[in-house]
This record gives sequence, C-alpha cells and structure tokens, in this order.
Amino acid sequence: MITVFQQTITALDALHAEDPRRVEVDGESLPLELWHAGRMSAWLEQVVESPDELTQLAVRSQHMQRWQVPRSEYPEGRVGYLTWRRDQGKRAGETTARVMEECGYSPEDGARVAQMIRKQGLGRDEGTQAVEDCACLVFLENYFGDFSKQVEHDHLIRIVRKTWGKMSPRARELALSLPMSDEARGLVEEALAG
Repeated sequence: MITVFQQTITALDALHAEDPRRVEVDGESLPLELWHAGRMSAWLEQVVESPDELTQLAVRSQHMQRWQVPRSEYPEGRVGYLTWRRDQGKRAGETTARVMEECGYSPEDGARVAQMIRKQGLGRDEGTQAVEDCACLVFLENYFGDFSKQVEHDHLIRIVRKTWGKMSPRARELALSLPMSDEARGLVEEALAG
C-alpha cells in the first residue's frame, strides 16, 4: 500500500520532471530540477540522522518549478536577487503545501513545510537548517566551480563566507570533504581564513 508520503513524493517529482532544462547524468538526460531534487534528498541523508517526513518533503521541494520565473525577470544586483529568491521560496512553499494537502496531509503540515522552504527560522529551526544545509552542499558540489569563474574575486570570497555562516557544523564538515578543483578549494580556504 502506498503511503501518503510516497504519494506526495511521486506527485512532487512529477512537477520537477516538467522542467524543460536538461542535465546529462551518467549518459542519461534528466530534467534539471528532478536531478537537483534528488541531490538535495541525497545530502539530507548525510546531514540529518533519520529526518522526519516534513523535512524530507521541504528539502525535496526547495527548487519547485523554479524555471517558471527566471532570475532574468528581476532587476540585476543584490536586491533583485534577494527579491527573486524570496518570491521563489514563497511559490515553492505554496505549491508544495497544495500538493501535500491533495495527497492527504493536513493544512498545518503543508504550512510547516512551506515555512521550511521559505527558510524561516534559519539557525533556530532544525528543518529550515536542513533545507539550507542541503542547498549549500548541492551548490558547492555542483555549481561552485562554474559560478566562481563568473564572479569577481572579492565578491566571491564574501559569498563563500556568507554561505559558510549559514551552514551547520555537520554541513561544514561535509563541505570540506567535497572533491574540488585546486582553484575552487583555494577560494574556499581563502574565504575561511579571513
């Protein structure tokens, strides 16, 4: 018998699979967002011992349908980025809560997951911290190398420091064990030394 949790994961992954962007993984073309959701869930297994269902759903849905509102639709700069990110968190939370309720979760459970996705209570809320930790690890593991080539050096150092400051001690430990190019590792080491 399929549980409400399994039914919800299947429904969420069906939405992730609608992403028209593709990524090549082990010779297979996958929807980028579905692959990203899988990486988030894989990191959660290492960040939190026995995470509850609601944390698992929040982590899985952090980038829900992000392709629908591209960053380019917002102004350049920090304010534009933060507004886009806030709006994306709100949309992802609302969509995830709706899917959860359709599958049988309570409105309170949906609201709790939406809160974690919006990253409310970061540093104080265990579920929210898990979402942030997984997002940081996925970024460092998969996007940091390319990102570091597009951003001015001093700005990049500030980004790494800020990212590091939002991570739990466990996530920091995992981040230091990631394979990185010598250049990327040097940037991280420089940021942490300052």
